[in-house]
Amino acid sequence: MTDRLTIAMAQINPTVGDIDGNAERILAAREKSIGADLVVYSELVLCGYPPEDLVLKPFFQDKVEQAVGRLAEATADGGAALLIGAPWRNEGKLHNAVLLLDQGSVVAIRFKYDLPNYGVFDEKRVFASGPMPGPVNFRDVRLGVPICEDIWSPEVPECLEESGAEILVVVNGSPFESDKDDVRMQHAVARVTETGLPLIYVNQIGGQDELVFDGGSFALNADRSLAARQPGFAEDILLTEWSREADGWQCAVTERAPHPEGLAALYAAMVQGLADYVNKNGFPGVVLGLSGGIDSALSAAVAVDALGSDRVRCAMMPSPYTSQESLEDAAEVARLLGVQLDDINIGPAIEAFGTMLGPIFEDRPPDITEENIQARSRGLTLMAMSNKLGHMLLTTGNKSEMSVGYATLYGDMCGGFSVLKDVYKMDVFALCKWRNQNYPTGVLGPDGRVMPKRVITKPPSAELRPDQTDQDSLPEYDVLDDILQCLIEKEMSIAEIEAHGHDAEMIQRVWRMLDLAEYKRRQAPPGVKLTSRAFGKDRRYPITNSFRRII
Repeated sequence: MTDRLTIAMAQINPTVGDIDGNAERILAAREKSIGADLVVYSELVLCGYPPEDLVLKPFFQDKVEQAVGRLAEATADGGAALLIGAPWRNEGKLHNAVLLLDQGSVVAIRFKYDLPNYGVFDEKRVFASGPMPGPVNFRDVRLGVPICEDIWSPEVPECLEESGAEILVVVNGSPFESDKDDVRMQHAVARVTETGLPLIYVNQIGGQDELVFDGGSFALNADRSLAARQPGFAEDILLTEWSREADGWQCAVTERAPHPEGLAALYAAMVQGLADYVNKNGFPGVVLGLSGGIDSALSAAVAVDALGSDRVRCAMMPSPYTSQESLEDAAEVARLLGVQLDDINIGPAIEAFGTMLGPIFEDRPPDITEENIQARSRGLTLMAMSNKLGHMLLTTGNKSEMSVGYATLYGDMCGGFSVLKDVYKMDVFALCKWRNQNYPTGVLGPDGRVMPKRVITKPPSAELRPDQTDQDSLPEYDVLDDILQCLIEKEMSIAEIEAHGHDAEMIQRVWRMLDLAEYKRRQAPPGVKLTSRAFGKDRRYPITNSFRRII
C-alpha cells in the first residue's frame, strides 16, 4: 500500500484558446516538478478559463481532445501523472471536467457537478452538469477531485468522503475580487471540518479579459492547519510531501507564502490584469493621456509597473483651460516614471470644430457641447496615436465617474482597456499614496515616489471650463462613493442608505445619475474586475428603465 506521495501544485498562467501553448506550459511545469508523483493544475487549464462560447465550437473540442491525447502519451515515461482541467464530451454532452493522465493514458475522468451561474459565471450556458462524482484511484490512494464551485457547498465533498476519498484535490478557476481570498479559505476550512479530510486547492493565476486570477493555492491538513501556500499573482510550482498516518493522510509543512491584502492586492490585480491583456493580445505597448490629474497618473504608474517604461507613451493635450499646474504635474509624473511625454495642443482642433459647427450652432451660448468637443478632440488625438503607433489606448476613468456618467462618450471614454474601471475615487487616492510608499514585488516600474504630492492633494478637475472642479457637478467623493457602494454592491433601499447618514434627496440624485449613465457604460472599454459588482457581467441593468420614477 502506498504510504507516501509527492504532489506538485502547478499554479500557471494559461491563455484562453491557446490549446497547444497551454499544453506546452503543462509539460514544462511537469518537467520542473522533479520527484513528483502527481502534478495538479487549475480548472480548464488546457483551454484556458473561462472559454465562454468558444468552447461550443466542435473543432475547438476536437483540438482539446487531441491535446489531451498528447499529454497522456507524455506520461508513458513513468514519471509524474497529470491532473488537468479540460472541457470534455461524453454521451452527447459537454462537461467541465478534470482528467487524470497516467502511464500513457487517460485513467479517470470526473465532471463538475455544481455549475455556477451568477455574476461573471454562466457555465450552465455552455456545460452540462455531471453526476455526483466518486473518488479516483491513484496509485492505491483514493482522491476526491471536486472542481471549484463543487466545494462552495457541502454536498460534493460529503459524497466523496462517504465514497471513500482520502484526500480532496480541488482544481480551481477562482477570479480575484477584494477580500475573496478569505472567503475561499473559509469554504475550504468548512469542507475539511465537515469531511475530516485534508485538502489541496490549486488556483489559476493571470488575466483574462476583465478577470484576474490571483493564485494563492494552498494545502490544508485534516486539523485545518495550513501546510502549504503559494504566492499570489505569480506563476509557481510547489512540491508537497504527503504521508499516510494512523488517522489519515498528512501534508508536511512547507512554504507558506503570505497573500497580498487590501491595497496591495488591488494594485497587484490591476498590474496583472493590464499586463496580460496587453501581452496576450499582442500589443507592443500602451498610450494614454496624461492630464496632470490623479486618475491618469495612477493609470500611467500601473502601466509602467505592468509593462515597463519603454512600452508606455503619454500625451499631454492642453486646451485654453489647462492650468500651468497641470502642465507641470504631467511633466513630473512622466519624469518620475521614465516615460515619453508628447505635448499636443488641441487648441487648433477646438477652433476647427467651432468654425465647422458655427452655422449649425447659430447664436446658442456655449454649454456642455463645447466641453465635450474638447474631450472628443483628445480622444481623437489619442486614437490616432494608437492607430499609427500600434499601441493600445488606455482609458483612465474611475468607477465613481463611470457610475454617474461623469465622462464623455467618444472622448475620455475612448480606449481599449481601463485599469480604474472598478476603482472608486477614494480608492484612487489611497492607491496613489500606497504606491508612493511601497514598491510591489515583481513590477517593472521604478522604486520610490512615482507621482508628485500635488497630483494627490489638489482638487480633481476635468479642466473643460474656467476654474472647474469635479465638485461643481458631483457630491464630495467620500459621500458619492459611499452612496454608490450602497446602491451597486449592496443593492440597498433609500431608507437603508439614509441610515448611513445620507440625505434622501442626494441619494435620489445619485441613483438617477447611475441609471441614466447605463447607456454610456455599455459602450465603455473592458477593465479589471476588483469588486463583487463590477460593471458588465456582474451588474446587468436595462438601459430603458423607469423604475426610479416610482420611488
